[in-house]
Amino acid sequence: MQSVLIGVGQAGGKIVDALSDFDARNGFGAVSGTLAVNSARSDLQSLPLDTVLIGAAEVNGHGVGGDNELGTKVIRDDLQEVMGAIDGRVTAQAEAIVVVAGLGGGTGSGGAPYLVKELKRIYDIPVYGLGVLPGRDEGALYQVNAGRSLKTLTREADATILVDNDAWRSAGESLESGYETINQRIARRIGLLLAAGEGGEGVGESVVDSSEVINTLRGGGVATLGYTSATVGADPESTVNVVTNTTRRAVRSGLSLPDTTSAERGLLVVAGRPETISRKGVEHARSWLETELDTMEVRGGDFPRQSDQLASLVLLGSVADSDRLDGFLDRARQAAREEEQAEENEGTTLQDDRIDGLL
Repeated sequence: MQSVLIGVGQAGGKIVDALSDFDARNGFGAVSGTLAVNSARSDLQSLPLDTVLIGAAEVNGHGVGGDNELGTKVIRDDLQEVMGAIDGRVTAQAEAIVVVAGLGGGTGSGGAPYLVKELKRIYDIPVYGLGVLPGRDEGALYQVNAGRSLKTLTREADATILVDNDAWRSAGESLESGYETINQRIARRIGLLLAAGEGGEGVGESVVDSSEVINTLRGGGVATLGYTSATVGADPESTVNVVTNTTRRAVRSGLSLPDTTSAERGLLVVAGRPETISRKGVEHARSWLETELDTMEVRGGDFPRQSDQLASLVLLGSVADSDRLDGFLDRARQAAREEEQAEENEGTTLQDDRIDGLL
């Protein structure tokens, strides 16, 4: 699926960089354009991407300091420059725009939903959000920012793929190395999903195309992406159980939003050498997904790829139940209540209904 990637804020820029690099190294050609937008000059200078600095008149290139209302203001004030940079990247071949942001920081949480809204007003291709939720230990401000941003982003975007920062961080791992690990895992999953829509290397039996990705995400709301791989032999009959097992692991331990137990739609992509992909295995895994998600709307197909690894990539669209997301929203509401108590004398309180009612 030919996609334009726009990173907003520090995390958004780094993830777009990782995705672009993954796509280029593997020769997929699914990323047709990239751009990083930020209010902090130093964060943009380290990126090998085209960039736009916003808010220079307001914050002089020093960032918005976690203030997501200011993050919205600076992208609104400099919207003409941002849209001008995006316009040359959204060509006739582009099938989707993906706006990427960490939802805890100021520029990403405030700017991404506003940018998505403007992009949808102008372009007639899907505009998706890719949002990263802050971890439990990242502070109350990040929880409140993400709670505010998430509801707006899911309302404005055609669908929002969520990544929980706690999902893939190892115990005792530093924040910096943990973020690097998370960015690489995001790049692999999203990169393969976009590339699968392009057809892959070789001829598969039932190759996934862009329309199947778009249809899986068409219901809007929250989406999550799972991935697991295993080494296989040359005989497709011997891979029946491998396909089923990797699919189960992708859902039960590999999701970007863990503890998701139901969704309205699903897409299973089995990637590997065409001669090693068992059609029986794909059908068994797809049937298992239907039962697991309690839905009949599960698509399945191949992604031909010259690799000794057989991988299962699972996209769940319109998530209906996620204990992990419920836990995050509880933390965000609690942090918002604490903020209310601290600011009640100033009359700038956050109402809980800005966070409630997401799913």
